[in-house]
Amino acid sequence: MAEVGRAEVLDPGALLPGGFWAAVAVWLERPQVANRRLCGARLEARRSAALPRAEGRGPWPSAGRGPEERGAGPGQGSPEGSPSPRPRAGPERGTAERGPGEAQGQRQQGEEPRDPGQPSRAGVGEDGFSASELDSLWGDFSRNLASSNGEMLAFLARSEAAPQEDAPRDLDVVLRTIIPKTNPQRPLTAPRREMVVQDPLSGTITFLPLEEDAEGSLKVKSSNVYQIQLRRGQQAWFISVLIFCPERWYSDGIVYPKPTWLGKELLARLAKWSVESKKSEFKSTLSLVSIAKYSKLYQELKEEYKEMVKVWPEVTDPEKFVYEDVAIAAYLLILWEAERAEHGVTKKQSFVDLGCGNGLLVHILRQAGHPGRGIDVRRRKIWAMFGPETQLEEGAVTPEDKNLFPDVDWLIGNHSDELTPWIPVIAARSSYRCRFFVLPCCFFDFVGKYPRRQSQKTQYREYLDFIKEVGLTCGFHVEEDCLRIPSTKRVCLIGKSRTYPPAGEVSIDEQRTRYILSRGGRPLHKDPPCPPLRGQDGPRAQDAGAEPGPAARGAGSPAEGLWLPGFQPRAPAERVRNCATLPRDFIDHVVLRVARLLLDGKQPSPGEDSRDAGVKPWNPGGSLSLAEVASELDKETLQRLRRECGGLQTLLRNRHQVFSVLNGRVRLRDWREEQLQRETRPGPRRGPGAEAFKTRPCWFFTHHPDGCALPAAHCPFAHGPRELRPAWSARRAGQPPQPMATTPVEA
Repeated sequence: MAEVGRAEVLDPGALLPGGFWAAVAVWLERPQVANRRLCGARLEARRSAALPRAEGRGPWPSAGRGPEERGAGPGQGSPEGSPSPRPRAGPERGTAERGPGEAQGQRQQGEEPRDPGQPSRAGVGEDGFSASELDSLWGDFSRNLASSNGEMLAFLARSEAAPQEDAPRDLDVVLRTIIPKTNPQRPLTAPRREMVVQDPLSGTITFLPLEEDAEGSLKVKSSNVYQIQLRRGQQAWFISVLIFCPERWYSDGIVYPKPTWLGKELLARLAKWSVESKKSEFKSTLSLVSIAKYSKLYQELKEEYKEMVKVWPEVTDPEKFVYEDVAIAAYLLILWEAERAEHGVTKKQSFVDLGCGNGLLVHILRQAGHPGRGIDVRRRKIWAMFGPETQLEEGAVTPEDKNLFPDVDWLIGNHSDELTPWIPVIAARSSYRCRFFVLPCCFFDFVGKYPRRQSQKTQYREYLDFIKEVGLTCGFHVEEDCLRIPSTKRVCLIGKSRTYPPAGEVSIDEQRTRYILSRGGRPLHKDPPCPPLRGQDGPRAQDAGAEPGPAARGAGSPAEGLWLPGFQPRAPAERVRNCATLPRDFIDHVVLRVARLLLDGKQPSPGEDSRDAGVKPWNPGGSLSLAEVASELDKETLQRLRRECGGLQTLLRNRHQVFSVLNGRVRLRDWREEQLQRETRPGPRRGPGAEAFKTRPCWFFTHHPDGCALPAAHCPFAHGPRELRPAWSARRAGQPPQPMATTPVEA
């Protein structure tokens, strides 16, 4: 055996040894957090066991206590200095008590690892591997250890303080399946199984790879066996990684990386996680679906729709939006497949995507055989690419009786902005069997912006709790999950079932109505809605022909019309508020005013700022903060700028030719510095490209007291009308843009 790495861990917060077991639980349950080539892991079965004794010494007096007698969690019930306490036992218990810092958090205490569509029996995995089969596997392995594998037994029993002769060594034995990411470039895609042995007394967790023998039974391999160990020194704790037979180690680069990776990368993460005291706010990623099925389907859809990135007609980032919608579609398809298996039906679920944006999610779900449509307030260019079989409608949805969907199984709200809190309400009132999926982004209440009320939570966590509260009030069992999408807002909320029988619809709807009216009683915010992060304009479409279903409004509901007065759907045309639509004379006035302030702030001394002998000085002006500039502008100008996003700062940054805005300070742009950077720095140069050469007038040539700091031959802008050329001349059909000659033009 060999030690491939050791890390000293300082523990000022007294979190060890409990923090160690929380850290290794992350590596056990979610190894993809550290090894990015893995999709995840699935715990198949779990049992209590006793460490065998070498043959001739007899068995231990007891096989150990049952799970109900061993419920002490990390940090409880162990003497100070011992590597104990043991990790929590039993397949029905989660093993990670506190978060190691993964963005999406981890399982809370008492939460059962779940895989929808599979039997919910404790100790039975996705492939039907039962706890009794794990018993048989461990029994065969134990007999082998006791009779002929003393070296492996010594490796498992490794401890600085040897136990008493008659003391039993209670172990937790876990069978897990490691799921690699599916990748066409990598030959290994099949999951690998391991038996994991946790020994709280010695502070070790050992990973034993499994393979099938000729009869199809699992047995432990002698290669690729490694152990993570916690020890306490006089001044600090130590975490080590040991390999049983380093000469037999085989690295496939995916499931089993090189020993140096275990001893450096993995060890560093475990040491960090062990002493992190913060809990994550969110659930574990993909906790409600089968990770193996999701990974396989996601790679298939990604391969199928990767060409969309090359032909994306929108102004948004194609890679982000294509692969995000592919990931959401894969998640929904696996979720719906499990739902059909649970209820024993084969008919595919119908859906409506409220606020469908680019419509790609609708297109993927339709291509997978699910009947449905998307609705958005504004048509996108890409809609024309999907063909007539993908039903996308332009219109606005408002929360009222005529906008119900009684014949639809699922309502989808993917970054649906101001309609997000209404989606559980619309689903509840459409029909008793209607379910919902929402992926919240911007923070909206039933009317206007959502007001923060709890400073101890992040705004995102508080808003998710609000949407969950809406779902619960509407009578749904609300589940939360984290998606694997390229977005910071990736927590989804799902309402698949109701908390009440169909006969209780009237009373529950009265409860909904009271809740909605109570939320609408606060002062309405008049601020315009923030621009959506997804590149869409919010919800949207009107189902003019839909009639209220059997769950439609009961007693105590408001009058006919909007369920809550004041709701405003997003306007079809998004208002541009980046100062680009301000009148040109107004912009020119502000630019000249700010330039004069900067020039008045500094006057060059004789000989200052001369790059070469004989070159006249050029006044670069001074530097002012945005607040100082704003204090010099009149009240009417400031009010006009405040109505634009970013205000004064946005206007000045838009005038890139004239100003440089950095860290809240403004100065005139010195194009001599720009030229010097382009000449000395490798890589792409900053500034106008060849196709824009001399297509715009030089502001400094016209307005600066000293003219332009650059000679006409080197300035990318036109010094006078004779140098100015039309922008279209550089883009003649089939011809690349040609820069003008670098010789100065005669005045």
